[in-house]
Amino acid sequence: MNKLNKMTVEDLEVSGKKVLVRCDFNVPMSNGEITDDKRIVESLKTVKYLIDKDAKVILCSHLGRPKGEFNNEFSLKAVAERLSELLEIKVIMTEDVVGDDAVEKASNLKNGEVLLLENVRFHAEEEKNDADFAKKLASLAELYVNDAFGTSHRAHASTAGVADYLPSAVGYLIQKEINFMGKALEDPKRPFVAILGGAKVSDKIGVINNLLTKVDKLLIGGAMGYTFLKAEGVPVGNSRVEEDRLEEAKKMLSDAKAAGVEMLIPVDSVCGNKFSEDSEAVVYDEVPDGWMGLDIGPKTVELFSEAIKNAGTVVWNGPMGVFEWANFANGTKEVAKAIAESGAISIIGGGDSAAAVEQLGFAEKMSHISTGGGASLEFLEGIELPGIAAINDK
Repeated sequence: MNKLNKMTVEDLEVSGKKVLVRCDFNVPMSNGEITDDKRIVESLKTVKYLIDKDAKVILCSHLGRPKGEFNNEFSLKAVAERLSELLEIKVIMTEDVVGDDAVEKASNLKNGEVLLLENVRFHAEEEKNDADFAKKLASLAELYVNDAFGTSHRAHASTAGVADYLPSAVGYLIQKEINFMGKALEDPKRPFVAILGGAKVSDKIGVINNLLTKVDKLLIGGAMGYTFLKAEGVPVGNSRVEEDRLEEAKKMLSDAKAAGVEMLIPVDSVCGNKFSEDSEAVVYDEVPDGWMGLDIGPKTVELFSEAIKNAGTVVWNGPMGVFEWANFANGTKEVAKAIAESGAISIIGGGDSAAAVEQLGFAEKMSHISTGGGASLEFLEGIELPGIAAINDK
């Protein structure tokens, strides 16, 4: 799985052919305006390749959660406009997904033209991976390319189902994602350091267990750190703890020791007396009663930065604290800075860590920022992603 042995877009004869491309245009919107077009920009390499090769390009994507019905608020019209600007050609937009308008516009496409179908999640069948719906979608085209890494961990009609009816390949974005993350897991430049943060241990158990067999060092921050500290018998005050995961946390700490992996957990915390942006922020080695840890403290920052400094490969998923609040952003910022300065191959696993890196201004310094939070987590966990598994092997 980690070495991509799938057909890629360059393996297909696309000239003059109608090619259905599943993209991830699930962009953040506010009042009908796109607030961040990164995902659209990431799709351009595949789309431009197809235009240059004289294909008839049919793009599809979801946006938000319209719950299986037409809802103008989730229309892809704004995406069609932004795509037209970026590609400098008029992107044709359909009124529906697999209805008369889509069928007619798809059959009239000329070589080098681009058509965008309306939001595939306007049909409840999409998320159910309904075979008839997938067949209708597939019937619009002659070839299928999946380039939506962010939804490749979902077996939906447009991400997996259509591959049953058309010759299929992956696009450049999925190639890039799998090559970066696959190489990190299979053959990393060492020392290999993984940094995990975020709220819940339960979300990351599979990832930790998979990484313990591969990494040299594992750094744990964020709220999930307090479950590990409590498992070690360290006082954590009112910090967030998953009581039902204490035994598992204890086991992971001993598994790490047995595997010769250095597993680092916080040695101090920036604490708040309430979960709020305007809470006081005080540093404690051990969190006292009435206080909660909301970020890693300065000693932990030093400990983590030291571990990152000489890394060959770094994978980071999940912030070190409540980075949206200035008082509790320092840990995440310092870890991002340490990664940026380490010169390591750095892979940021989507979601909050990607947002933090962008927000703190370190994005340019990272080797690879994943476009999919959930998908990159499952990949790091060693789970096969259905949207990629469905593609024809080379």
